[in-house]
Amino acid sequence: MNVVDRFPGAPRGPWGGVPDENWNDWRWQHQRRIESIESLGEVITVSDGEALAIRKGSAKFHLGITPYYASLMDPSDPQCPVRMQSVPQPGELRTGDFELEDPLGEEVDMPVPGITHRYPDRVLFYATPDCAMFCRHCTRKRKVADPTTAANDKQVQGCIEYIREHPEVRDVIISGGDPLTFSDGKLEKILAQLHAIPHVEIMRLGTRVPVTLPQRVTPELVDMLKAFQPLYVNTHFNHPKECTREAFDACALLADAGLPIGNQMVLLRGINDDPETVMQLNHLLLMMRVKPYYIFLCDLAEGIGHFRTSLQKGLDIMRALRGWTSGMAVPHLVIDAPGGGGKVPVLPEYLLEHKGNRITLRNYEDKEYVYFEPPETD
Repeated sequence: MNVVDRFPGAPRGPWGGVPDENWNDWRWQHQRRIESIESLGEVITVSDGEALAIRKGSAKFHLGITPYYASLMDPSDPQCPVRMQSVPQPGELRTGDFELEDPLGEEVDMPVPGITHRYPDRVLFYATPDCAMFCRHCTRKRKVADPTTAANDKQVQGCIEYIREHPEVRDVIISGGDPLTFSDGKLEKILAQLHAIPHVEIMRLGTRVPVTLPQRVTPELVDMLKAFQPLYVNTHFNHPKECTREAFDACALLADAGLPIGNQMVLLRGINDDPETVMQLNHLLLMMRVKPYYIFLCDLAEGIGHFRTSLQKGLDIMRALRGWTSGMAVPHLVIDAPGGGGKVPVLPEYLLEHKGNRITLRNYEDKEYVYFEPPETD
């Protein structure tokens, strides 16, 4: 079977009669996002729980789903993994004891509006509150979908000036929201200014557009992006159902232009918290030339407790991947420490004993092996 044949096209559902030229136009998709319970009801049978969550919770975190992504939902199953990520659920109405408005402490490490400078050599550049779709597990619910948090031209220039004045910054992650919701021209202007700063060695774009609005990845966009190498793209596939022909084609455009793509999956209860789903997803991603990069445990953001899993679930998944599939399909399991501690890697226990120069190890099949260190010398 040809690799491309493994990736089905989006079924379109109620948009079956829409001309291809409209369906494949990212602006058409963005302008026709589902933003009300009435328009959602034309696509799926809205459950009582979903209706309650939309009525009571949408004012705090808006509903917004592109027709493309909505067409991937099972219209009759509230447990559909695509639907659970995009349609509000009653769990959003609850705030747990440990949940935080700013779970990663990004505002604490914000020297100027729009810049989080936590690690020594890199910064996060919050460029926009807009996304193609408002994911229900979003860690920045306090800002995303809120137009009052938008970075105006003065703030954008302030961010660029901060980076220019800090020569220790060699890596800039442009995020939001989603910077690919900008027009080509607006994004190009930001990238060009950053690219011209001598000490900025690499830039990264944090985007979920290849998943929720792959039509946005146009030849024109990619031609513009490849002028600013080295430029990396980090995206966010969570389930094999999201790996469509449209997503494949979007990633192919990026990869063919020499733009490396990494995936940051979030471990979500009932969506991808089992080894089989994660392995299938990662195999599909590698065929799409997307490197599985991180698996995140769900952050402690408000209203997403129903998505959280145990750490043991994550460790079990890592043990089911390590050794049982290629190393390229094994990402890092991390917890982004609450309050600004940064990303902390978590690994299953493979080191059983370290005594003198004798090291006892356990491999992926639970077999034990002994390795000897060399003697210490001056």
